[in-house]
Amino acid sequence: MRTYGQYCPIARAAEVLAERWTPLIIRNIHAGCSTYGEILAGAPGLSHTLLTQRLRHLARAGVITTTPKKNGRGVRYTLTEAGDELWPVLLTLGAWGERWVELRDEHTNPRFLLWTWSTVYLAHANLPDRRVVVRFEFAERPPAERAVWLVVRPTDAEVCTKPPGFPDDVVVHTTTMTLARWHTRQIEWAHALRSGKIRITGPRELARMLPTWNLRAATSWTSSDARPVITDSAPDQPSATRAWH
Repeated sequence: MRTYGQYCPIARAAEVLAERWTPLIIRNIHAGCSTYGEILAGAPGLSHTLLTQRLRHLARAGVITTTPKKNGRGVRYTLTEAGDELWPVLLTLGAWGERWVELRDEHTNPRFLLWTWSTVYLAHANLPDRRVVVRFEFAERPPAERAVWLVVRPTDAEVCTKPPGFPDDVVVHTTTMTLARWHTRQIEWAHALRSGKIRITGPRELARMLPTWNLRAATSWTSSDARPVITDSAPDQPSATRAWH
């Protein structure tokens, strides 16, 4: 373990938390990712080698613990008491990022956007009674990365970067920035539709249901949620995002 050689508790804590990818790994485990594959899926760009190193580091530091899977090979990862106590720290970090770090195009990885929707914010009570395949076409992405699929089932959902083997039921044409702003409540779904920032083809009923499969959309806004909202006539302009959400 690398050390700053300082007794200062900030320095000692930074030895554990300030490594690249480490806060995101802790975030994913807190969100319910308990297997190696689940943690990796929520961190596009993180290599297998680096994830293995970080998990070992966190285990040695007493932040996570492992237990054998009941069925099959491998282990499950959970946060220890020390790991749980890091969550308020990460929320504070996120609140700082919301206030001071501008949301830019490089922050809008489409796979992560849909992964967050399909795991952390999946509104199980609103899911359809059959499998529905939604193809997202992100206009600004390179051709090989333009299409990402969200496969929604009555009990869960998954993200596919290749055709899932079922026909598309709904196709959504948008940009990753628009979807990120909707997800962070800077733009409302209805406004995005009216302004043409989101275009949907497919059965009207499924088009209406689609945003309700996201808990953030399915939950009514309150005064405490209030933040700048881009209306029909407003341009897509940078704004701070809500932490982790």
